[in-house]
Amino acid sequence: MLKKITQVIFVLLSTVIGLYPFVYLFVNRKFGLLSSKSSDLLVDTIWNIALYSHIFLGGVALLVGWIQFNKKIRTSRSKLHKRIGKIYVIMVFISGVSGIYIGFFATGGIIASLGFISLGILWVYTTYKAYWYTRTVRISQHQTMMYYSYAACFSAVTLRIWLPILIMLIGDFIIAYQIVAWLCWIPNLIFAYYLVGKIKSRLVVNSI
Repeated sequence: MLKKITQVIFVLLSTVIGLYPFVYLFVNRKFGLLSSKSSDLLVDTIWNIALYSHIFLGGVALLVGWIQFNKKIRTSRSKLHKRIGKIYVIMVFISGVSGIYIGFFATGGIIASLGFISLGILWVYTTYKAYWYTRTVRISQHQTMMYYSYAACFSAVTLRIWLPILIMLIGDFIIAYQIVAWLCWIPNLIFAYYLVGKIKSRLVVNSI
């Protein structure tokens, strides 16, 4: 029962935050985190292209990525699994590279920038490795890298959970944002590492 509830919450959060970027189509330019950006940056063409590529395509990656962990789809609808996987990889590469670029302009200075740039590099790298492993038919390694890739992708969700909590606790948006630039993804990776280890242990036990 607890597992089912956890899965429902996971899917719900991925869907809601995956759709969240579309809010930016209907609000003014000072909405959300954009309110912390300078007027000069908000009219910069390259930064805007990178920003909207990052948030919209990253949202699509978040929306479709969770489907890949559905065992029934992986085993009985392998063609659908591959199609969704290709969409996810393309979305990640564009969103990830865009995210690395806008990371240089992150609110909070060098501390926040390093956190988000590291996240972007890790997201692109783990997704590339997952893609490479599936091309070379190394399924176990592919699955491991996909856990890490989606853990990085899920930082879009955990950032929006942690940030208001940190702001309430610290009372300073800049400091909270510097912390969340790291906190939004490092615990996710630790959890993915734990999950991968648990799955591998279960496979070893079942093979005995």
